[in-house]
Amino acid sequence: MGNSFQSSRDVIVRTDDLKKAAKFYESVLGLPAKQHGDTLIGFETGSFCLYVEQGDKHGPVFEFLVTDIQKTKQRLLSAGCRVVEENASIPRCYIQDPYGIVFNIGQAQSGK
Repeated sequence: MGNSFQSSRDVIVRTDDLKKAAKFYESVLGLPAKQHGDTLIGFETGSFCLYVEQGDKHGPVFEFLVTDIQKTKQRLLSAGCRVVEENASIPRCYIQDPYGIVFNIGQAQSGK
């Protein structure tokens, strides 16, 4: 993969009312829940996986997989991006590009 970015199928949105959001996506949209956690519920949409997470609301976050998160983060910062949120234990590094789009850079599995 080198320095290339590969999109994952994951999109994350946050809400301050996880139960209400889960009910909407399950009942109104009819999406099957594929993952249940205390603060995160994943729904299969067919084309992508929608993850609804308990937390401060923000717009959708798409994910790009890279071979080296730290090296890629530095490359993006040098290009005018900024870190919005980072959590190495997940690993999660939300980046905002110079045009306002927020995306996560995640760890690509070796061999992909």
